[in-house]
Amino acid sequence: MKWRGLVLTTIGLLGLLAGPANAAPATLVFTDRGPVKGAVSGEVRSFQGIPFAKPPVGALRWREPQPAARWRDPLNATKPREMCAQLPGDLPDESVNEDCLYLNVTAPKRVNRPLPVMVWFHGGGFVSGEPGYYDPVKLVTQGKVIVVTVAYRLGPLGYLATPGLTRETGNQSGSYGFQDQLAGLRWVQRNAAAFGGNPGNVTVFGESAGAESVCSMIVSPLAEGLFHKAIGQSYSCDAAMFTRAEAYDHGAEVSSKVGCRDVACLRGKPVKDLLTAWGPHGGPVIGGRELPLQPTDAIKQGKYNHVPVIWGNTLDEARMDIGSFFVGSGKPVTVEQYEQFTRADFGPLADQVLARYPVGNYASPSIAYATRLSDARNVLATCDHLNTYKLFKEAEVPVYAYQFTDRTAPVLFDWPNFEEGAAHSFELNYLFHRLFGNPLNPAQEALSKNMVGYWTTFAHTGNPNSSGTPEWKRFKTDADVQELGPTRVAPKNPAIESNCAFWAGLRR
Repeated sequence: MKWRGLVLTTIGLLGLLAGPANAAPATLVFTDRGPVKGAVSGEVRSFQGIPFAKPPVGALRWREPQPAARWRDPLNATKPREMCAQLPGDLPDESVNEDCLYLNVTAPKRVNRPLPVMVWFHGGGFVSGEPGYYDPVKLVTQGKVIVVTVAYRLGPLGYLATPGLTRETGNQSGSYGFQDQLAGLRWVQRNAAAFGGNPGNVTVFGESAGAESVCSMIVSPLAEGLFHKAIGQSYSCDAAMFTRAEAYDHGAEVSSKVGCRDVACLRGKPVKDLLTAWGPHGGPVIGGRELPLQPTDAIKQGKYNHVPVIWGNTLDEARMDIGSFFVGSGKPVTVEQYEQFTRADFGPLADQVLARYPVGNYASPSIAYATRLSDARNVLATCDHLNTYKLFKEAEVPVYAYQFTDRTAPVLFDWPNFEEGAAHSFELNYLFHRLFGNPLNPAQEALSKNMVGYWTTFAHTGNPNSSGTPEWKRFKTDADVQELGPTRVAPKNPAIESNCAFWAGLRR
């Protein structure tokens, strides 16, 4: 009978996967679309470049991802695929590749019981990045989890919105990259067990644009049941995402730059032309089936996926942007510019801000500007993150808040005469293997071990605490933010040093 054959096949696969302790690790795994052949390196098995959807090319450009074609012979899953189309950005390389809907699976060498699955979504402002850049060996080996890293369409191919594209499907256009991410999660539900994972215990996690993606999953009705825990690194979930009007305005601008008035013309344009016209703008669009409401509204109305969360940021978030845009270009912020930027941002309230952040209190005007931006009034800022923690707490979601504070962390860029500090993305080196910069020193390795322990214990249980790590309190007040530093892992109150009471009063 068909059902008996299916049961026997499943049992056989699980037996092949787990097997006795002295059996060879399984590098041939049968997915729902066909077999994949991976590789063993050290204590992990890796499977790279597994298609989870059809290539979104030709008529499928700006369409919801479609199921991948089936295959019969084992697919070589020992090498990564080419990254999604992007101009040089966080990564120095560029690509015009549209055939990029692939994912990677990293698992322990041997699995004797179903393990939690952690699904990673990379950052890059929705215009750059790729999943193969992240080696999750620490998470997999120390934490006994399976990690899946998912590619998604970027820039104009992932987030272009026009009225014509909306009319084609009757659904708000502009969230194709988010649709890809949901397709990746559905693939995990269908295939996690074949790799030794538990589809009933999935944690989504991401940094920067990846954290915004995780926030989108928390409030998306289409993500219900696809994950059970969430970790967001450096994005304030109470921020507003792009509205239909904003997305259409940008779509019209892009269409004009490439000389198009309709969808057919846009589909015929070379990828490079679209990338060049796009700029740094990007992200999911509110108003469709995927995201009917702004995140804050969805959470306040109870229309969200109730899962435990870890959420946090770094102490010096904005030093990355200030370093890139000013110091790295050879034009550090001047005293005059610092005042000019502040007056442009705050108008008649600028004198209060300048009095609270006097340029003379900092090593340079660049550091003064970065400190003000790191503290408040943007999606990376500390005070805005505290608003996110309170939003989750008021919604009665278990939330564990953190701030990464290692100002000696290995740097992504080493700009002269500028202390990068604990800048945006610098915590990633502590979760992923040698992502960038110099190796971690012994104190940083100890911090890395704690962080990996927190992240993976949370994936197992929904609570980051275990006997091997310092206690991490559930967030109830501003003083319940866990500091993650090389000499201190304990609660802190970032609202004090980031002047959050001042910023709250300035709103009035």
